Amino acid sequence: MARASGSFAALIRSRGVDWKTVVRARIGAAAAVVAFGLSYGCSFVLVGTVAVGMVAVGPVVGAAGIAAADEPLNTPPEGFVALFNGRDLTGWKGLVGNPKTRPLMKPEEMAAAQKKADERMNAHWKVVDGTLVFDGKGDNLCTAKDYGNFELWCDWKIEKGGDSGIYLRGSPQVQIWDTEHEPYFKLGAEKGSAGLWNNQKNARMPIAKADKKAGEWNRFWIRMVGDKVTIKLNGVLVVDDTVLENYWERDKPLYPRGSIELQNHGNTLYFRNIYVKELP
Repeated sequence: MARASGSFAALIRSRGVDWKTVVRARIGAAAAVVAFGLSYGCSFVLVGTVAVGMVAVGPVVGAAGIAAADEPLNTPPEGFVALFNGRDLTGWKGLVGNPKTRPLMKPEEMAAAQKKADERMNAHWKVVDGTLVFDGKGDNLCTAKDYGNFELWCDWKIEKGGDSGIYLRGSPQVQIWDTEHEPYFKLGAEKGSAGLWNNQKNARMPIAKADKKAGEWNRFWIRMVGDKVTIKLNGVLVVDDTVLENYWERDKPLYPRGSIELQNHGNTLYFRNIYVKELP
């Protein structure tokens, strides 16, 4: 237990207050500050019993970087907007082609293809109790809006043997998969989700494994500036300022803007709490 010293200690004693009580109060206050900060994705340096260096880095999350138990679903924190409103597919569209082929399509051709894609979207992507659920039989789901630089929060869940991902600016991909599914080990699944799996020249695997088991919710924090991506999975840094390469045109830099896509590989997927904040 710390001891009282100096004029502050004398003042405490003059008030008839037990010093141990004061120290316990200080520790309790520091713990409360840390708990509050962690719920907002902050980081700290502890000096004695005082928490300093609190830097907010995101919306309400638990200490492990996953959704807090009392967090309201699909309600964005200040500065973010919800890409998924928890009720319907407003703000989303079906997948047509890719960033290389779409600009080559004539307007009438694009309109017809988009109509068919939206029909497939509505047939296979549903909202169930505030969760976006894919039945494994359709195509990727795309934001109706294109994005450049941004921060993205997304909760996701897969079933055993699940395989998915998130395309950034229409380009693959931030990998999601069942990291305990042995048939995927030959592809690197045992190293964890969140890797930029389609990279050839830059790092493609995560620097840490932070997945929850299949059937449990996970949370991504993704920051994209220029062609570089930083990712935390469940509060753990797994990709650190790494270039995302242009999969569609290997000889060109990544597209400056594009949609955010929820990828499928033919299995059931679950998403919720999808928030974005555009950056300069």
